[in-house]
Amino acid sequence: MKQKLQHFMAGRYGADQLSRVLMFVSLGLLLLSLFTRWHLFYLVALVLLGYVYFRMFSRNVQKRYQENQKFLNLRYRLAVKKDAQKKQWAQRDTYRFFKCPNCKQKVRVPKGKGKICITCPKCRIEFVRKS
Repeated sequence: MKQKLQHFMAGRYGADQLSRVLMFVSLGLLLLSLFTRWHLFYLVALVLLGYVYFRMFSRNVQKRYQENQKFLNLRYRLAVKKDAQKKQWAQRDTYRFFKCPNCKQKVRVPKGKGKICITCPKCRIEFVRKS
């Protein structure tokens, strides 16, 4: 039986990180539909499960790989953004953060210095803010 399954899955994509996340989301929606009795959650969960199985049994390995890479890049960007917000939150007592009006670059300045002229390190434009 194991050999038959291996032979069947040969050349197919299989499971990856995106499939696992979609599987957990669909299982969560199924549980939520049990408690809320909303059929919409149930239908969305079934569609997600169908998409997971479609991805697993797909022979278009390159396309599924690209989808997974897009998902991993998005997850990485979200993790980096969360880390940056955490660092900014930790520095909120000693620094103020401003966005450059020209290029939207974040600029960190010390708190309690009064009105100061800030030079953007990216575009070199000067703007005045109260720190």
